[in-house]
Amino acid sequence: MKKSVPVSHPTKPTPGFAGTPVESGSAFIDERIKQLGDWRGKMLAKVRAIIHAADPEIVEERKWVKATSPGTPVFSHGGIVCTGETYKDAVKITFAKGAALQDPSGLFNSSLEGNVRRAIDIHEGDKIDEAALKDLIRAAVALNHPTKPKAGFAGTPANHPNEAAGKSKSKPKPRRTSPR
Repeated sequence: MKKSVPVSHPTKPTPGFAGTPVESGSAFIDERIKQLGDWRGKMLAKVRAIIHAADPEIVEERKWVKATSPGTPVFSHGGIVCTGETYKDAVKITFAKGAALQDPSGLFNSSLEGNVRRAIDIHEGDKIDEAALKDLIRAAVALNHPTKPKAGFAGTPANHPNEAAGKSKSKPKPRRTSPR
């Protein structure tokens, strides 16, 4: 079982973090955007808005707090969907299960050799394909919810893709056992 990493004490700032102490993931992301104050903050805010437009049920979290790091912005719905990290020359959106996602628009441009994650590095001046990013977000959420019906499945047996129109699956016949 994974251990959760505690968020820094609400009355003590995390070493190396210039902002005020925050308790919620949303407040942490707000503070991070404000602290950056440059194109990276604006880009993180834009990506955040796209993520919420794609799935209004996304939960913002703060994970992986260490003495050397204030933590990482995380967007979750039934599990981690993606993270929003900022570096000197890029905003990196890392999809936790990105290798399992279809990317027909070719947004993934980083961490391509990994077996699990995939990332999108956004540099100053880059444009975001909002529709394609929304599709990736929705696909990542769907991947976290494998028991949810797929799009277009209304939930009735007649509409299920494995069912013939108007026919239901036949029940398996019980096996006969003969005494030996």
